[in-house]
Amino acid sequence: MNNYIELAGNIAAVIGILVGLAAGLVRLSGQFFIFGFETQTLFIGSIAIMVFACLAKLHVLGAKQS
Repeated sequence: MNNYIELAGNIAAVIGILVGLAAGLVRLSGQFFIFGFETQTLFIGSIAIMVFACLAKLHVLGAKQS
């Protein structure tokens, strides 16, 4: 089970980084929207995804110690 949680954390981290990077680059180019979503909304969503990834990794680390 921990392997699945660790995999989910890794996937979420990559997705969060890619979404945040895309939102930042589009905003720097002068655009405000990506596919109908504000770039600020997508950036905040990428932060939420990366927080989930951190919590998943923390859970796996805590399970390995006990």
